[in-house]
Amino acid sequence: MLRGQVSLEEESQNPPTAGHWKPLMPSKGDKEEPEGGCQDAGGVHEPQSTEQLNVSRLRSSSVEIREKGSEFLRDELHKAQKELKLKDKECERLSKVREQLEQELEELTASLFEEAHKMVREANTKQAAAEKQLREARGKIDMLQAEVTALKTLVITSTPSSPNRELHPQLQSPSKGGFRKGHGRNKSTSSAMVSAASQNVAPEPVSRECREVDSILFAEFQAWKESPTLDKSCSFLDRIYREDVGPCLDFTKQELSELVRVAVEQNTLTIEPVASQAVPVGKVAAEECGGPNGFRSQIVTKCALSGLPRTCKHRIMLGDSGNYYYISPSCRARITAVCNFFTYIRYIQQGLVRQDVELMYWEVMRLRREMSLAKLGFYPSEM
Repeated sequence: MLRGQVSLEEESQNPPTAGHWKPLMPSKGDKEEPEGGCQDAGGVHEPQSTEQLNVSRLRSSSVEIREKGSEFLRDELHKAQKELKLKDKECERLSKVREQLEQELEELTASLFEEAHKMVREANTKQAAAEKQLREARGKIDMLQAEVTALKTLVITSTPSSPNRELHPQLQSPSKGGFRKGHGRNKSTSSAMVSAASQNVAPEPVSRECREVDSILFAEFQAWKESPTLDKSCSFLDRIYREDVGPCLDFTKQELSELVRVAVEQNTLTIEPVASQAVPVGKVAAEECGGPNGFRSQIVTKCALSGLPRTCKHRIMLGDSGNYYYISPSCRARITAVCNFFTYIRYIQQGLVRQDVELMYWEVMRLRREMSLAKLGFYPSEM
């Protein structure tokens, strides 16, 4: 009885699911069941119907659970597929980013290597140029030291009563000159002149000439003297370049003239006489590009600067090129006049000339006059 009551209470609390109602009419197999079985609550068939009801309920619940579970799994599967697609897209994007980064890294590495090689080449080039400049500077220092020593010797041996003729070119008489590298002149003299100079014969008196200081030129020279420089942008040197140096070194062969001007400014020009040693006949016809490397006394050839056939007693070399250019006496006089001017202003710049400003000014004017005369074609016969 207690079990039947519990079943009835559960049945009242949990009504049967639709489609699973307990059959009210007896089936064909239940026709012969006596009616007394339904009236007897404690009979045998009552527990069996309760169990069947419970089984049917369990079956319906399991079916419902399976349906809900399958629906839930389908939803989860759909979500998982969406997430998988998103992750595939993300992986594809990341792989593209990785490939792009690898390509950029490779390009950057190549550019860095190229830049490093370029820097190494530039460093080697600069080092070679610096070493070359150092060698040239050391050579110039040695040459300047030799010039300073020679100039000191000349200054020491010069006194007002007995001036040194090498230190004062305006008092210099023709004498035998030897070869000197740089801006130098070589004068040929006779034995009579040498013997006269050895006997200390007084030079013939030179007629005095009147002169007057130009205020503009003197002011420019004084301004330059305060801070000597070889920069031709200053008014003093700019005027001399325009009026004297430029016209004096303006030859027919413009390209070679420019090279000569640069060599004179850099003090790398060499003038030497053509010695008396004979040369083969094949080397007689000297051309502008240097002429023969041998020597002979007087070569009648084409002047490298004027382009005219002249008797060339001297030749020039620009720097250490090793190429010689045969020049006529007139061209030599013009080059020598400019070289003398630059030598003197270099001495002033280096502080080797200790004279009154006016005396230095008149020496500069004298050198300018020599350039003007040489440009006009006047030159000493010993040229």
